[in-house]
Amino acid sequence: MKAATVIPGKPDSSAVNELPDPEPEPGELLVEGLLAGVCGTDEDVVSSVHGSAPPGKDRLVLFHESLGRVRYAPAISGFREGDHLVGVVRRPDPQPCAACAAGQWDFCRNNGYTECGIKELDGFGAQLWTVEPRFAVPVAHRLGDLGVLTEPASVVAKAWEQAEKIGKRSYFSPRRVLVTGAGPVGLLAALMGAQRELEVHVLDRVTEGTKPDLVRALGASYHTSLDELGFEPEMVFEATGSGEVVFDVLRRTSRNAITVLLGISGSDRTVRVPTGAVNDELVLDNDVVLGSVSANLRHYRSAVQALDNADREWLGRLISRRVPLDRWQEALSSEQDDVKVVVDLRD
Repeated sequence: MKAATVIPGKPDSSAVNELPDPEPEPGELLVEGLLAGVCGTDEDVVSSVHGSAPPGKDRLVLFHESLGRVRYAPAISGFREGDHLVGVVRRPDPQPCAACAAGQWDFCRNNGYTECGIKELDGFGAQLWTVEPRFAVPVAHRLGDLGVLTEPASVVAKAWEQAEKIGKRSYFSPRRVLVTGAGPVGLLAALMGAQRELEVHVLDRVTEGTKPDLVRALGASYHTSLDELGFEPEMVFEATGSGEVVFDVLRRTSRNAITVLLGISGSDRTVRVPTGAVNDELVLDNDVVLGSVSANLRHYRSAVQALDNADREWLGRLISRRVPLDRWQEALSSEQDDVKVVVDLRD
């Protein structure tokens, strides 16, 4: 079988390798890889910003956003041949902390977790892969290739869950939500806001093309400047990773606002911040700012439900480009109007 691989820590080592077909361990599923989604984390692994190979191996099979079709399923697995599924990215510490033992490995306390395609586990960028049933999430067959959006949607589903849980600390009846960044995560956050029948506003610097069109197709408002808002948002999902945007947003939120940070800055650039003023605003307004990363099984299932309830044509427009496995490196180069780029693993 073919697989997209890299030697972590060694720039310019990316390749398409012929690897032996995997043999499932007792109880495991054998899965035919269909699609792999590409995001900034994959770019960081390829460029050696981070990433580590499985113990005893030099190369790491890439990609953590998956869609596969079951080729072999044990009778007691709960899956059948032909089922569509995605693999859970983060796995619990082999010597689990309290959070991992409770099934909440996305909140691992001791950094001993592993991650497919990122940290010590091969990813899903291969024509065949194996997975334990407990780390496989069924995807409605009617979603077809759109199931590849499940992993990023799971991250967003967790963010919404966290925000809503925090909101219930007191009176909580949000009407408007602001999403900063109209990439895949931001657009999926906007989708879930629209599904909750909230007034959704999305901020991005792109002035025309697919992103503004997708926002407006949701019935949401699109902005290129915070000065255009004309209101103080009650909930914010920040998906740009820009320090300037984060602190500009925090100065503009309403009382009791909840801001969820989903973007990674990925740089050492410093930003001058009036820390005293920000502190006073957070305290005096009962504001909450939280970071959210990864997801557990509950969030994957919520993501599948959200995708299944969405308009198929709208979801299809999120997948802006498909790259064949033999040329997977092209997926790392951004093109104008890209939203979500996927690698097609099928011959």
